[in-house]
Amino acid sequence: MNCALQEVGYFCSMKRAVVLFSGGQDSTTCLYWALTQFDEVQAIGFDYGQRHREELDQAAQIAKLANVKYTILSLRGLLSGSSLTDHELAVDEPHAQAPELPSTFTPGRNLLFLSAAGSYAYTQESYDLVIGCCQTDFSGYPDCRQIFLESTKTTLGLAMDCDFRIHAPLMYLTKAETWRLAAELSSDGVDVLEIVRTLTLTDYNGSREENEWGMGRLDNAASRLRAKGYFEEKEQGWLT
Repeated sequence: MNCALQEVGYFCSMKRAVVLFSGGQDSTTCLYWALTQFDEVQAIGFDYGQRHREELDQAAQIAKLANVKYTILSLRGLLSGSSLTDHELAVDEPHAQAPELPSTFTPGRNLLFLSAAGSYAYTQESYDLVIGCCQTDFSGYPDCRQIFLESTKTTLGLAMDCDFRIHAPLMYLTKAETWRLAAELSSDGVDVLEIVRTLTLTDYNGSREENEWGMGRLDNAASRLRAKGYFEEKEQGWLT
């Protein structure tokens, strides 16, 4: 059994999965992880009025490359209180309501995403959701913690009277280890590491500036964390 599944305690037979897919580094790594674990994989993205649409464009391109059906759901107007939805706010400032968090914290985002994804997955008879949450190298978002996923799994199951499973293969990985996982997933002529490096867009401001570690500028936390993890793992010899 995959070690990531052992860590979160799931002992289920796996057939179909829906991946919450933004086109960023983490969700793309999860997409290719899911392709090794499930017979059928779909990807679902969300247009929630985020700071830029470039990530949705990248997601569509990557999903096509992976031969995975990609569906975008509109959640516009349902989220607020974040520099990702209020484009006049700076992404590197503290959050107005929670100064210990960055302004990019979007209250209820993953809760809304998982609820919408669960509803969609139910219609596909797919009860396995895959999400790129991580509580090791992250910005302190409370909705990226394992305890939140466990609670949401229970709630979705009660709401739809079925056994949902939420898989978070990156939950206990550092960003450097996430880069390593992408390298390990490369096989059969599919260079997942190169796909993640050149096609994924993590930058909060949507910059497509090309660097060794991928697209973006080091003027926001997402790009800084991505670059830091890349060079840490490169030093270990995994990235060539």
